[in-house]
Amino acid sequence: MKITPPIKTAATLRSRAEGRLRKNNKSNTLPPAKLTDGEMRSLHELHVHQIELEMQNMELLEARNRTEELLNKYTDLYDFAPVGYFSLDPQGRILEANLTGAALLGVERSRLIHQRLRGFVDLQTLPSFLLFLENIFSQPTKQECVATLVKKGGEVFWADLHAVCDGDPKKGCRLAMSDITILKRADEAQKRVESLNRTNQELQREIVQKSQVATALKKSEQQKSRMLKLSNLLQEQLRSLSHQLLHAQEEERKRISRQLHDEIAQILVGISVHLESLTHETTFATPSLKTKIVLTQKLVDESVQIVQQLARDLRPAVLDDVGLNSAIQAYLKGFMEQTGIRVSFNTYAGAEKLKSAERTVLYRITQEALTNAARHAQASTAKVTLQNTGGTICLSVHDNGKGFLADKPTSPKGRKRLGIVGMRERVEMIGGTFRIDSAPGQQTTIHVEIPRSTTKALSVKKTQP
Repeated sequence: MKITPPIKTAATLRSRAEGRLRKNNKSNTLPPAKLTDGEMRSLHELHVHQIELEMQNMELLEARNRTEELLNKYTDLYDFAPVGYFSLDPQGRILEANLTGAALLGVERSRLIHQRLRGFVDLQTLPSFLLFLENIFSQPTKQECVATLVKKGGEVFWADLHAVCDGDPKKGCRLAMSDITILKRADEAQKRVESLNRTNQELQREIVQKSQVATALKKSEQQKSRMLKLSNLLQEQLRSLSHQLLHAQEEERKRISRQLHDEIAQILVGISVHLESLTHETTFATPSLKTKIVLTQKLVDESVQIVQQLARDLRPAVLDDVGLNSAIQAYLKGFMEQTGIRVSFNTYAGAEKLKSAERTVLYRITQEALTNAARHAQASTAKVTLQNTGGTICLSVHDNGKGFLADKPTSPKGRKRLGIVGMRERVEMIGGTFRIDSAPGQQTTIHVEIPRSTTKALSVKKTQP
């Protein structure tokens, strides 16, 4: 469509109209009627005015067409814009809305008019939206708000709202609405990614730290293993030294006991015999001298008994000369006389055939266990049992005392239980096992087992010392 340039002034309009009239007169071949000059001028004016009206009418028609085209164009831009546009009154009612806005809220545009926009706002963001709506009509500047809105079907989405008042609050305001749900989700996803990155970094730091700790632990384990091997070696050496010490101690006891019994005791007996013979000498014997000889003889006899007791305490000769059963019976007789504790002894006949080292260990265990019962347990009765079961020599010493914590290596006063340690060392020295069953307030039983693959089980007999 050809568009005629618009007429800016009346003179320009008349000039263009006269130019068109002259053009029309040239093409008109009919001779004008005879008219007066005045009529000719009036006719001319009428023609010019008619042309002006035609030209103005054409321009108005073109302007209307252009306006309709622009209106259609901007209506499409308004309705199909990617942003929802709304016109609100001061109460927040919707006066106008484009198709995008109606689609965002999930309501037909015709049914959306006069509804309150707050009715679509989620309760969690409603306070901030009401403050936003209040600021629109109280402040001249542009207002912004982010709120969660609920569509008619119940779907929730995030909306970015921008609004400005038209100047007169009574005329309402214009509001633009954008769906930023994807941006929000992307932002949340980004935050999660950042959080995961931070967590990953922390995990990596922890992995590095744990790796360092693992390396240190590995070195520590290696050092611990070396120290443990060294400790086991030293412990084995110490155990071997302890066994040698116990063996040497027992041999020395045996030697000293022999000397006391065979030499010193015999010398004292000889002195006693000579003193006895002096009492029968009448040549030089006076009553006073005889009295002194008798007193001296008594002292010598007491010394003999003391030396014999020392010899028995160090190592009773009966243990080597007669056997284990006789040695234990002899010890129990003296023990009961000294302590008042009644002790029963159950044994078997084959105990006399045990090796010297085994007899010594079993005798010393019995001696030490009963000594502890008398000193610490406040026992009134005890029982010693020696038997051969299936090729194993079993010794048990039981007392009815107050008991103790067998697992503790020290006594209640903090002193080490060297007696128990010594018993264990003696048993382990000949390949046996040692165990204590005891607890505070309960009775105590000491168990010793010595394996003898060549020993046959014999019947148990009861003896009472």
